[in-house]
Amino acid sequence: MELSDEQQFGMNDDDNFEATTETVMVGGAAMYPNKTIVENASAASNLTTLVSLVQMADLVETLSSDGPFTVFAPTNTAFSMLPSETTTMLTKPENKEALAGVLTAHVISGTVTSGDLMAQLANGGSYTATTVSGDSLTFYKMGDAIRVADENGTLARIENADVMQSNGVVHVVSSVLVPK
Repeated sequence: MELSDEQQFGMNDDDNFEATTETVMVGGAAMYPNKTIVENASAASNLTTLVSLVQMADLVETLSSDGPFTVFAPTNTAFSMLPSETTTMLTKPENKEALAGVLTAHVISGTVTSGDLMAQLANGGSYTATTVSGDSLTFYKMGDAIRVADENGTLARIENADVMQSNGVVHVVSSVLVPK
């Protein structure tokens, strides 16, 4: 029997995470655990491209809902490493569905912390999770760090882990994770 990501991590929609007294900074802005993913990301100077694309893909309402969601949020630098023709193609109005597919390939249902991922990777090897878009992300432990790969083998470094939100958690990543 195959378990869902939520079952494997022992999560459910009733899981509550207490806010820490420490303020997490992302892109020079404080991230508040009582704000949504969209509210916090909108304040981070290194996530402006992501926020703009989420708006273009009409995903603001979704990512502002109760969730919970785990978002692997690419930085502006990560988006700048994409070929310009890819970015141009994705931002055309007629390609809004493809853009939404790329963005939702960065989202897992439920709240998945780095501790949850480390537990899955405790015996070495890898762990694969299904994203909201139906694509796969594969996680690896490399030294003391977790890396995440898309279906094309692009490996991203988690730059800021466990940025808790009112509707989930964000892990800021160094690469755009593109589905096949």
